[in-house]
Amino acid sequence: MDRDGTQETWGTHAVPAPRPAGPPAAPPHPGRPPAQIAHPATAEWLSHPRPTAAPGLWRYGYAPRVRPRTPERASDRALLTGMLVSLLSAALVWSLWSNGYVPYKIVPLKLFTPDSWWWPGTASPRTDEGHSALKLYDSLVFTLVVVVFGRLGNWPEGIRHFVTSRPQPRRGALALLAAALVTLLVWTQTVPVVDLGLATVALVAGGAVYLSNVVTYTVFVAITVIVLWPFARISGLTAALRGRDTPEAGDPPLPPPKDPAPTAPAGEWPELRAAGRHDAADRLTAEVRAGRMSDVDCARVRQAWAASQHSPMALAAFTDTVLSQGAAAWTHPSGARDLPERTAYHDLLTTQVRIGTCVDGERNPFEHRGSGAALDPAVLGTSLIAVGPPGAGKTARLVRPAVESLALLALTGAGAVAAVCAAGTPLGPDGAFDVVVRPGDPASVHDLDLYAGTTDPDEAAAFLAEGLVGDVEGVDDRRATTALAQLLGPFHAARGRFPTVPELAELLGGAPPALDALRSALDAAGDDAMLRELDARARQASSPADPGLVLADRLAVLDRPAFAGFFGAGERAARSFSLRAMAHHPLRVRIDLPEQRHEEAARLLTRLLLAQFTSIAASRTDRRHFACLVLDDATHTLTPRTVRGIQRLRSVNAGVVLALRTIGDVPEALHGALHSAVGCRMAFSGVSTWDGRRFAEAWGTQWVETTEVAKHTVFADQPMTRAIHALRKLVTGREVTRDAVTVRQVERERWSASELAHEVPPGHAVVSFTAVDGEHAPPLLVDLRT
Repeated sequence: MDRDGTQETWGTHAVPAPRPAGPPAAPPHPGRPPAQIAHPATAEWLSHPRPTAAPGLWRYGYAPRVRPRTPERASDRALLTGMLVSLLSAALVWSLWSNGYVPYKIVPLKLFTPDSWWWPGTASPRTDEGHSALKLYDSLVFTLVVVVFGRLGNWPEGIRHFVTSRPQPRRGALALLAAALVTLLVWTQTVPVVDLGLATVALVAGGAVYLSNVVTYTVFVAITVIVLWPFARISGLTAALRGRDTPEAGDPPLPPPKDPAPTAPAGEWPELRAAGRHDAADRLTAEVRAGRMSDVDCARVRQAWAASQHSPMALAAFTDTVLSQGAAAWTHPSGARDLPERTAYHDLLTTQVRIGTCVDGERNPFEHRGSGAALDPAVLGTSLIAVGPPGAGKTARLVRPAVESLALLALTGAGAVAAVCAAGTPLGPDGAFDVVVRPGDPASVHDLDLYAGTTDPDEAAAFLAEGLVGDVEGVDDRRATTALAQLLGPFHAARGRFPTVPELAELLGGAPPALDALRSALDAAGDDAMLRELDARARQASSPADPGLVLADRLAVLDRPAFAGFFGAGERAARSFSLRAMAHHPLRVRIDLPEQRHEEAARLLTRLLLAQFTSIAASRTDRRHFACLVLDDATHTLTPRTVRGIQRLRSVNAGVVLALRTIGDVPEALHGALHSAVGCRMAFSGVSTWDGRRFAEAWGTQWVETTEVAKHTVFADQPMTRAIHALRKLVTGREVTRDAVTVRQVERERWSASELAHEVPPGHAVVSFTAVDGEHAPPLLVDLRT
């Protein structure tokens, strides 16, 4: 557990990892915070919230966006009209009631009061109690009229809109004016509010109560307070007196109170303390507070802690390592604890790298607007294809951030990356990689193993066949694989190794000296099985459909003086790099191809590396760390076999990133299969409509609500109506029409080919993310410059 497989002696593994390309990078200066987090310090960075978010969203400080609930409200004109009509209607009803125009209005009151209170056969009260009951009855009817017509006229909404939503002091002035008007109506007894109070007291306490000035003035004060209290709330006075402890009517509800239970800061390693490892937690806390622990160190230690949960012995080894090494525990075999430089924002606790910001516009779903867009192994595990013309920013804004993130992941022991690019592509300094391979460059320290470290002739033949003729139409890849295996098998059996490029070119070309020498070696060894393989190759070579000559012609692009001493020949053969090492080590690899001088050779090697990676990643047994192959230019590299291999990567903790100038660089027969094989798709600004059509098909359609307004001319039948319409037309110059509104659900493309080609601004891209667990996000318009 002390090493956890990350500090073994290099070269002693079954598949040894090559030595670093240069001297190990120096560890960060003590006290230096993470590269992208100068402030706050590491302890605060550890404790920063990282809520769960949809795939592809930046979780560091993510705040879910909730759409505010805005109730449908009538227009100002309709609201004012309703309030005025309800007011006039209420005044009319009350006038009819108070002036005695409503028949039998006293009948309900007589049913609930004694007959002795009324003169027989009349509606006139006979006693003081009858007078008080009649006043109370009228007041209750007035209250009912106010409530009913107030709701019919939507007066509460009108008050919220026209008064409480106004800023101070206008809000207070309007409320004061309304309070003065209502108070005047009350004390002039235009409305029976005073009668309601006095009549209630008289019925409850008896008529003699009016002889007491104390009671009378108390009733008057109570009436005044009751009348003015609503206007105090409307004006905002009550909220000011309370200091806004409670929301006013119409305000959005306050969020529920947070759990007051204190939680330990993440910088104090509460997970270790919960497991009883207080000594280890204290050591790490001291390292964080002293500034000796960077984000890479924190992520690396957390990775080791997660790996130690399977047994008590592993936990004890974890504690011993932390106590002895502190922040330097489980350092990467290269000795590096950070990258020499970073160009993107990284959050190693979530293994994310930020690539941009989702545009706050109608093209994006409301809940994603303004959120950061990010990549992590969860989405790269479904593989990613990016299409954009030269200059769109694929390298600077996608490939380099992804390579940086995966290199940092490798430093924590949780990943491995191989970046394939043209020589001179700015993917980071050499010190950011453990291995830098430059085929064709005499100064290159490492060589490239064409056979990916395998000893199986059939597997090696499959790799080579994909690299040599995988893009050649009319050549059966199975026949090509067989032809190569018929030569590689006998050669390996006779020499104990696979042939170099010149040796294989001679064998494929049918050179008699090379074939005779191989045959003699097999005869001397008595290997009859391999002799039969060689004889079969000789027979098939005479067939017109034999792929041997095509293979020899394609291999000739590697059999050039510029590549002399490479691919298993010369002194570099001892330091030959194999992609198979990525299956066992957290390696950071960059392969610089001579695209400018030998474009066809670069394409061949890229196809070969992609074929090797898809096969090796799918067959590895230890899948604890994420392995990724990044192709800065995947032009003419995809074949039917590699596309099928990409589909299998998401289940083996691996993925590929493919950058293309146009989808036309992929055989047309593979367009649909490629979009189906990858889970993440990225269309940069400037793509053509042909490229956009493939993205539109992959993203599918969605149901949207559309509103159509049609104007229909109104034809009048009556002479008066026709005269009015003629007058309106004379004044306005337009026919009298009415609107017909149709709202319906229609199915439309999320992004059409034309929109992708013409409506994506420069520096932007439309991205869709899918996680390995199947969760996905819709296509998002992302600003890659922020």
